[in-house]
Amino acid sequence: MRGLSGKIAVVTGGLGDLGYAVAQRLQEEGCRIVLVDIQTDTGNKAKAVGAAMFVQVDISDEAAVKKACDEIAANVGNADILVNTAAYFVFKGVEATAEDWARINAVNIGGTSLMAKYIVPQMRKNGGGSIINFSSVSGFVGQSNFATYNATKFAIRGLTKCWAQDLAPDSIRVNTLCPGYIYTNAFINSCEKLGLDIEEENKRASAMHLLNRQGRVEEVAAAAAFLASDDASFITGSDLLVDGGYLAK
Repeated sequence: MRGLSGKIAVVTGGLGDLGYAVAQRLQEEGCRIVLVDIQTDTGNKAKAVGAAMFVQVDISDEAAVKKACDEIAANVGNADILVNTAAYFVFKGVEATAEDWARINAVNIGGTSLMAKYIVPQMRKNGGGSIINFSSVSGFVGQSNFATYNATKFAIRGLTKCWAQDLAPDSIRVNTLCPGYIYTNAFINSCEKLGLDIEEENKRASAMHLLNRQGRVEEVAAAAAFLASDDASFITGSDLLVDGGYLAK
């Protein structure tokens, strides 16, 4: 991809399957990587991917986010790319409690927004940048008992389109990456949480896509690298579907 070598890329949810795959791909493209995650890096994944920095932070905590972003600028440099993959998972319908809504909104909407709030000034100093917000096919359609999750994914698409307008004068592009069902640990954990048989759910999920399989994290990471690169220099305010034809059925 053009224009990625030497760029500083901040990836939230960086220890998760999707975030880590994005970090690996961007590192291969020549980016300097900063991994951000609420979890402790017990597996030394940041070192394994050659990250310039790992920051453990709860992105729903504004003071902590500001401190983390200041540390990134001081120790690595001003960010050129922000990839918001971090997400909290609550799958509920009308029975969702105020606590359910508060937590999922605080991370998926609030955390995404706070990271942008404190990274955008760094991008302005660089003369531009690229923000990639992770939504989902769940941000396009209704799904049974997924109201809590889907609402945040719809919201992220709305945030993206607003920010694309707000930040275009600063040469900061903002796009949404929307995966279909991707075979990850998060998928497995969701099946277990919902009491579903993993293999049967994999077959069911695969059948939802025209390509008759779930996606791979590397395929999502390739799309993220494209949106971050100069090859996507005339793309902003867009939704890039990596869904194997899920929404075409």
